[in-house]
Parts: sequence; structure tokens; C-alpha cells
Amino acid sequence: MTVELRHLRAFLVIAEEGNITRAAARLHTGQPALSRTLQALESHLGVRLVDRSTHHLRLTDAGRDFRARAATAVAAVDAALDPARAGTWPLRLGHSWSALGQHTATVLRLWHRAHPKMPLELLRMDDRSAGLASGRVDAALVRAPLRSPGVRSTHLYDEPRVAAVSADSPLADRDTLTLADLATHPVIVNPATGTTTVGLWGATHRPTTVLEVDNTDDWLAAIAATQGVGVSSAATATIHPFPGVTYKPLTDAPALPLHLAWNDPPSHPAVTDLAAFIRRVAQPAG
Repeated sequence: MTVELRHLRAFLVIAEEGNITRAAARLHTGQPALSRTLQALESHLGVRLVDRSTHHLRLTDAGRDFRARAATAVAAVDAALDPARAGTWPLRLGHSWSALGQHTATVLRLWHRAHPKMPLELLRMDDRSAGLASGRVDAALVRAPLRSPGVRSTHLYDEPRVAAVSADSPLADRDTLTLADLATHPVIVNPATGTTTVGLWGATHRPTTVLEVDNTDDWLAAIAATQGVGVSSAATATIHPFPGVTYKPLTDAPALPLHLAWNDPPSHPAVTDLAAFIRRVAQPAG
């Protein structure tokens, strides 16, 4: 059997819909034909990709691993055939909220100077893999290494953490803050892409109230509205200035590592050069 792009697209729609009937309707094909396409793909790979024992289909472990590879392959083909990109091969770099902080514009500008026919596209993706798992980017800036099969990562550098407090808060008058200073206030966290949990405070002086939000914008708005305080990287203070929010250095919070992650094999030949380029340009002094 020759695996074609249609097999991968069909599997990805089945994985997203969790139902053969809905997937067939979305693909404008019949349910029996779509089932045969899935069976042919599984036969070629020699593994079961989908658990059909329940009405709502679920991916097997092999199916979840293959989904990431299939998404990367389809995204790469779509990018290669995009008429708007003819003559160029953009390197897509995903991030969840703060990219490279104060170094972001410098990295983009110097990359363009060094690679004028290979744009470095910065894409914000509100998921923990910053678009890597879905194949929407070639590499991703992440705050913790991704533990998925077929994904590699390398440490770029560490960033200091800062506290985000309302400009109306007494804490805003302080030059620096500690984690204990924040513990008596509600702490606002973003569990989808953020890195702050109550575990940051250790066993003592742990906050008693934690409020969850879905994204960075809501996190900032809640802090400005005096609903609580937050903790983030210093890059956030640069990328996300916000009316009513003041950022203060945290003197006792551990630094936050920044990693570059990519799929192996890479979906773009320049991915392996990107980490060294970022370190050379954006490595904080000292």
C-alpha cells in the first residue's frame, strides 16, 4: 500500500472528531469509505491507531504518537504548497505568551538579515506545546522540556521571575518582593500555558486562594482589577505591559528555564541552527 496525504488528513479528522460519522461528513465522504481508509493506514503501519470499542472513538497510545507525526507532515506539505510562500521557506517559531522577551525583535531582525529568503515567523499558540504537537510550527519556545515521543529540546537560558501586582496594591510601592509577600493574596494562574503553581511556594507560606484563567490576557485583566497577584517570567513584563499592572522583581523565586523544542526529524532544515542563533543573540549578559 502507498500511503497518501489523504490517509493522514482522514486520520487527523477522525482523531479530532472522535466519531467516524462526523468525520465522514466533514470530509464529504461516506462512513464505509472512511473506515476503509483508516483500516488501510493501520494495516500499513501494523498497529491499531483507534480504539473502536466505544461509541466515542479514542486514540490508542500508538495513535496519539502518530497523530503528532501526521500533523507535522500535513502542515509541512501545506506550507510547501502555499502559493503565498513560493520562493521562500519560512521557519515557524511558536510561543505561548512571551517569546524571547526584550530580545524578540532583535532575534527576528538579525535572522532576517542573515537569512533574507528564509523568514522567521513568530506565532503565538495558546497550548503547552506552543503549536508543536499540532504541526503548526517547526520549533517552539517552551518553559519546560516536552516529554512527548519524537520531540527533542535544548536549554537556551534561564529567566528571572517577576511578580505582577495591581498598580493600586501596596505591593506596587515596594522595590522588590518575595514569594511570602504574595502568599497572603489570591494568586492568579493560567494552567493551560502558565508555569506558576502553588508548588512554587513550597510547603510553607503557600497561598490559600488560587484563581484560574484561560489565557494571558485574562490573567493581566484579573490582576489589574485587583482580583489577585501573579508570577511570571521577566519576559512577560517586556512583552505584556498592561494598564494597571506593575511588575516587581522576585528575590527568592527560582529562575525560569527557556527551551527550544522541535520534532525529530525536524520539519525544517534550519531548526537545528536556530538554538545556537538564539543563544548568540539573546543570551542575557552575565
